[in-house]
Amino acid sequence: MTYQEKKSIVSLIAAVFIFGAFCLYMYPLYPAGEAESGEALRYWGSFVLYLTVFSIAAHLAIGIAFNIVFRITTGEKEPSFADELDRLIDLKAFRNSFFIFILGFLLAMGSLVIDRPLQVMFMILICSGFVSEVTGSLTRLYHYRRGV
Repeated sequence: MTYQEKKSIVSLIAAVFIFGAFCLYMYPLYPAGEAESGEALRYWGSFVLYLTVFSIAAHLAIGIAFNIVFRITTGEKEPSFADELDRLIDLKAFRNSFFIFILGFLLAMGSLVIDRPLQVMFMILICSGFVSEVTGSLTRLYHYRRGV
């Protein structure tokens, strides 16, 4: 397996682990009572904000740990350049990830149009962010395995 394939697999596993762990942490903190209350909206706003910060920090830490472990186990350095194939694969992964997130965003706004509760909109946005991240990692892995 190449460095890029291993990095894509680690990124995929990290995304699933980070999202799962964060949801398990935040689930018990959901305020009891009316779903449209100010407390519930504060919960969902903090959920999105903290998930973003936690995800960025965890991905950075996992990326650094991956590079250290990769260097120790293989004795090789991380590739210092990205050729045209790497850039093309990254663009395809970004396109697919962006498409999934925009589709989720439109679904979330549609849930407001059909008069669903605000918590449904937040859940759709959060899930579309997660699915878009997984889609990007899977696209990258697929193209490194099968070619462009």
